[in-house]
Amino acid sequence: MAVWARQVSRWCCLLNTARTVEFPRRLRSRGCPARACREFAPQAVLPAGKEVLMCRLQTYRQVSIGSCSPPDNAKGESFSSPESNLPSIQQEQAKAETLPDLNAKILDEDWDDILPSSALEVISEEEAVQIIAEPLLPIQSSTLRDYVDHSETLAKLVHLGVDLSQVEKRQKAGQLLLTLDFEKDVKKILLFLKDVGIEDNQLGSFLTKNPYILGEDLEALETRVAYLKSKKFGQSEIAQMVSRAPYLLLFSVERLDNRLGFFKNELGLSVKKTKDLVIRLPRLLTGKLELVKENLQVCQIELGFQRNEIQQIVYKTPKILTASKKRLKQTFDYLHNIMGIPHSMLTRFPQVFNSKLLRIRERHMFLAFLGRAQYDPAQPSYIPLDQLVSLPDEVFCTEIAKASMQDFENFLKTL
Repeated sequence: MAVWARQVSRWCCLLNTARTVEFPRRLRSRGCPARACREFAPQAVLPAGKEVLMCRLQTYRQVSIGSCSPPDNAKGESFSSPESNLPSIQQEQAKAETLPDLNAKILDEDWDDILPSSALEVISEEEAVQIIAEPLLPIQSSTLRDYVDHSETLAKLVHLGVDLSQVEKRQKAGQLLLTLDFEKDVKKILLFLKDVGIEDNQLGSFLTKNPYILGEDLEALETRVAYLKSKKFGQSEIAQMVSRAPYLLLFSVERLDNRLGFFKNELGLSVKKTKDLVIRLPRLLTGKLELVKENLQVCQIELGFQRNEIQQIVYKTPKILTASKKRLKQTFDYLHNIMGIPHSMLTRFPQVFNSKLLRIRERHMFLAFLGRAQYDPAQPSYIPLDQLVSLPDEVFCTEIAKASMQDFENFLKTL
């Protein structure tokens, strides 16, 4: 009976205290034997119904006076009062083990879990100085500058010379960079660009113009370079094209092939001349073909050039294909209708279309003022069109106009 009573008393006491106290693995309390406090676990099945309730009540009363005593009848008979059974209780105290005093201070030297420090805990000044507060990551910002301190990718791109103020102006470029890992995503693209021929001092400028290449698949980029090599473009030529047209490698092999075929067929050029054309102006492969088609129609229909003349003009001066239509027509009108330059002469010196109309106008008027505006190669004192527009002002005055720089400046003031 003493063993059964000990088990029931332990279970009841644990039930009453488990709501407020969670015991550690080892408890040491004043006046409590170590063996009695080692562990608490219910080891007996209690009667059901009213018998359980009465058992808990009787046990509670007995615990309150320092001991636990078994009921006289496990079948539901009434318990006698503590006062009448005091001698028997004293006898059982010698046999029953004493429960620990739960109000005593618990010392635990072997706790597995250490409670976290409280935010209200007082710390010393030395500890406070050692606390490093991490800067907060902006939830939303209109500039990438706010994220540089939080992103290894952005910090290293800035070190390479990338201008983030220009990158963030490009659609979704900023969001792309924030999602990239430098070691996993960016580093391999940088090594690829160096293999293509982009110099270290060109990487910053290149990525500023085309940050989207950092999100491209490396295998796809290598395939596009392999295609250009299959078309007999040399390593240095590919490096030059990629450097001058940063978006070139964003185009698939199919698009690049279609672009090369367009210029070959539309202009009637040979394969070699087509290749030379795009090497000198690789932007033709990445620009809008609609603008190219419109300029070809302007040259043929509005300016009156023949197809073979257009081939020569475009091959010598590819920029005419991407020039402004308005500027192209204004320059032709002044050269042909005011200065009297024929189509054959313009075909021979098409670089004149790349010059500013203001420069052509000022120098022609100065030569006309001096009586030296002679552009016919069959006449004496002939002035080639390329020298008219390409020479610096000092050289133009002394060698072409046969006048001083001061004379030219004084003339310009009269305009």
